[in-house]
Amino acid sequence: MEHKIKMIALDLDGTTLKDENNFSQRTIDTLSKATEKGIHVVISTGRTFKSLPEQLFDIKGIEYVITSNGAHITRLEDREIIYENIIGPEAVERVVETIGKTHYTMEAFVDGTAYMTGCIYDDIKENGSTYRDAKYVVETRHKVDDIFNYTLNNKHQIENISITFPTQEDRRLIMSMIEDIPDITITSSFDYNIEIGGATTSKGEALKHLMKEVGVTPKELMAAGDSPNDLAMIRLAGLGVAVANAKDEVKREAQYITDPHYEDGVAKAIELKVLNL
Repeated sequence: MEHKIKMIALDLDGTTLKDENNFSQRTIDTLSKATEKGIHVVISTGRTFKSLPEQLFDIKGIEYVITSNGAHITRLEDREIIYENIIGPEAVERVVETIGKTHYTMEAFVDGTAYMTGCIYDDIKENGSTYRDAKYVVETRHKVDDIFNYTLNNKHQIENISITFPTQEDRRLIMSMIEDIPDITITSSFDYNIEIGGATTSKGEALKHLMKEVGVTPKELMAAGDSPNDLAMIRLAGLGVAVANAKDEVKREAQYITDPHYEDGVAKAIELKVLNL
């Protein structure tokens, strides 16, 4: 089935990035070819704006970035936030009240920056971590004295709350604690975290807003991802793409499965399905 694609929405980690913070040259060239043909290329990530890889800003033609799983859309030309869908203050209070009673690590995304408690940051920096990328944490997280107090003090501008844990048993326990909190969405971007957004926050909802702004329909959208936080946009898209390293639940929802991220899967999918190269 042929698709006339006018917008391409791309997750970063485990999808478009070849490794932690780098695009391959093939991917850069392919994205540039797409934008030259007038196709809107949109980065759609769980990262905060200030955690985006520097290389991204050098790729010609990328107009918009969706961050914090759909909490913000930023227009890159002038760095203006053109859309916001964040967690309500009452929901923030409920999450903090619940998680604050546990030993789990919590992070809060505020104003494009990810924050965590300083002593936990220092421990990860010194000793590493068995269940998350310590280098990424050190490079992208900022320290505060107490993340729970910080989150409450900024409860009107919380983009996302992330909870990390060492085992899947912990995941099940946390889910049982938070699943009945009203006006939140729950997703994840890797095996050892749960990410909390606002009542309707998702990459898909943000894309709906952006598509309306630029005149693109769902059948004209290609979306590529690897994790549960990508499902909303893959379900929305006329052409949903999963990389080969994606979670099974993502592959089941996709219309096309491409090569893994470390073998330029996104570039290959765009070349074949969009650019007809």
